[in-house]
Amino acid sequence: MGKIIAVANQKGGVGKTTTSINLASALAVKNKKILLVDIDAQGNSCSGLGIPLSEDRNSMYEVLLLNEPIENVILMTNFPNLEIVPVNGHLSGAAIEMVDIENREFLLKNNLSKIRDKYDYIIIDCPPSLDLLTLNGLTGADSVLIPIQCEYYALEGMAKLMKTISLVQNSLNPDLKIEGILLTMYDSRTNLSNQVVEEISSYFKDKVYRSIIPRSVKISEAPSHGIPIDRYDPTGVGSKSYEKLAEEVINNG
Repeated sequence: MGKIIAVANQKGGVGKTTTSINLASALAVKNKKILLVDIDAQGNSCSGLGIPLSEDRNSMYEVLLLNEPIENVILMTNFPNLEIVPVNGHLSGAAIEMVDIENREFLLKNNLSKIRDKYDYIIIDCPPSLDLLTLNGLTGADSVLIPIQCEYYALEGMAKLMKTISLVQNSLNPDLKIEGILLTMYDSRTNLSNQVVEEISSYFKDKVYRSIIPRSVKISEAPSHGIPIDRYDPTGVGSKSYEKLAEEVINNG
């Protein structure tokens, strides 16, 4: 049975989609069969893998709102072992449309349960908010990976996110675990980055990954070329960092 990991943080700009793409790719390189599920209406996971957004094909919106079987919308990417459930602009209003649906928090979980056995890992790229789509991601996942940037307001909003996770555990998904806390955008030249690492490590202790994602021009450039960092700059520090993260995820079981 495949493991489902939601990548979530309601704070934007923390490297959530970058992590979803590059972790998925790094796991695929290790011969794991991966499904990347994009539930962020911006569709950056799609574009970051070279898949243009399209209003003319079925997507996550049709799966959640129109009962389209999820297996019908899965796309192959250009990278072995890596498939994706795409989105389009229709998803931007989905959280509002879902309000009146019975058991609305379980829509994604019910769909993923039909296909999880086909994959080693399913990575859910959640939106930068705590709306119904993110709740679906947390309810449908086995665990949640939380990227936190090494910047001044690193812990801003974390209390709210942790409260939401606790509420999900108490009422919707009692088996939801914290997969890990991932420090991103680390700059070893600054005292601030090092202070944030110490603060986060002190607060979350063994939940913090040993792998730390550096601030990197190459990591920022890769999505504009539609390829993950391990294909864009395979020998660079960014690629090596996500490779180490993939190894930690695998070793975590």
